Parts: sequence; structure tokens; C-alpha cells
Amino acid sequence: MVIANLISYILVLLGAVNWGLYGIFNFNLVSAIFMGPRSVGSIIVYSIILLAAIWLIISPIITNGALKLRGNRKVRETNNA
Repeated sequence: MVIANLISYILVLLGAVNWGLYGIFNFNLVSAIFMGPRSVGSIIVYSIILLAAIWLIISPIITNGALKLRGNRKVRETNNA
């Protein structure tokens, strides 16, 4: 679950950067990479970012309000006697 949250978080941030570039400079990075806003590559990228955003919305509901971005690390005890 931690890996899915991290990947989703990064994808949503990339989507936000794309929207910021589009809003400020009228430059759509995804469209520039895939040669058009309605190309197959652009639609796939937009769909993956949409799924990542939906995951970040429902993930805290599944985990009772916690969005985990780190795993539970167990500290190993050592005896330095």
C-alpha cells in the first residue's frame, strides 16, 4: 500500500505541474510529449493520473484516515554488553 501511495502521489504532482504550466504559460507538457492533446499516449497518461488521484482519495478511507507514505520499520534491538 505504501508503494501505491507513493506512486500515486508522484503522478498527481506531475499532473499538477502540467496544469500549472498550462495555466501560466499555455503549454501542455503531456500534449507536447505525445504530439497532441487527444493522442493515444496523452489519453493513457491522463487516465493514469486520474486513477492515481482517485486512489489518493479512497486510500485514507480504506486505512481508517491514514495516508501512509512510509512503511513500518522495526528497530532491531542489540545487546552491547
